[in-house]
Amino acid sequence: MKILLTGAAGFIGMTTALRLLARGDEVVGLDNLNDYYDVRLKQDRLARLQPHANFRFVKLDVADRPGMEALFAQERFDRVIHLAAQAGVRYSLKNPHAYIDSNIVGFMNVLEGCRYGGVQHLVYASSSSVYGGNTKMPFSEHDSVDHPVSMYAATKKANELMAHTYSHLYGLPTTGLRFFTVYGPWGRPDMALFLFTKAILEGRPIDVFNHGKMQRDFTSVDDIAEGVIRVLDRPATADPAYLADTPDPGTSNVPFRVFNIGNHNPVPLLDYIASIEDALGMKAEMNLLPLQDGDVPATYADVDALKDWVEFAPATDVRTGVGRFVEWYRTYYRA
Repeated sequence: MKILLTGAAGFIGMTTALRLLARGDEVVGLDNLNDYYDVRLKQDRLARLQPHANFRFVKLDVADRPGMEALFAQERFDRVIHLAAQAGVRYSLKNPHAYIDSNIVGFMNVLEGCRYGGVQHLVYASSSSVYGGNTKMPFSEHDSVDHPVSMYAATKKANELMAHTYSHLYGLPTTGLRFFTVYGPWGRPDMALFLFTKAILEGRPIDVFNHGKMQRDFTSVDDIAEGVIRVLDRPATADPAYLADTPDPGTSNVPFRVFNIGNHNPVPLLDYIASIEDALGMKAEMNLLPLQDGDVPATYADVDALKDWVEFAPATDVRTGVGRFVEWYRTYYRA
């Protein structure tokens, strides 16, 4: 297939693209290479893709409407994987406009491109953040997600609503994947695993929020990429069991689906830190701090729907996943 993959210079994008290329797909990778974090890291990820004959990079911002219109008109993609977004819950408190530009305007441009380009299936990144203030565990796609606690979460919820609209109006098959705390090699420098590893190696204390009383459904980037591709290969369809008088938020009577993709195994943050310490052979000094605005104490994915749909669920244990990251970090940064 000919696939557009936005956010190709991200670590999820790169990992997913490598798998697509390995099986023979043609991948057009799009990224704007913004400076939200170290651009060199993004360029080095792309350098792993560019030797492949079936990969072509396009530097473009998804919020660039004329540019996106021209791209879809020229290329005629079979399917689209939309991972490009302004990421980060905490940064959304400082710069909310960046989230509207990238996550709302950009997603609108992707939807329009799919509509007019005859795309067979759009798979896009949502987030566990949409569960917001929910305290019922595990988080299920069948539950309401109408109480976001950050602008980042609100934009991801908006994406799901926008996708449903296009599935309804134009019959575009859309599938949203709610990622749960993705980590692994080539990860972002603003994520906890990266920050903790760097600080411990440099002998600096790490900031541990909510006094360490956090739980996260940490999910390996390799499992995420596998899930994305399996879902891509099975376009969304209308749910024959859907009832309009008791609507299920995760399905619809149009070709729209939403799935959690997480490890289904919440890990206490202090245990996660212990895994980093073990992988490094060093102990961490911790600054115990209150819960940050926009953050939630725990996440936990119900993945039954995903397993039923594509016969797959993430299963990489944290010690294995953290070990892979630390090995990459030491090699890449010569640490």
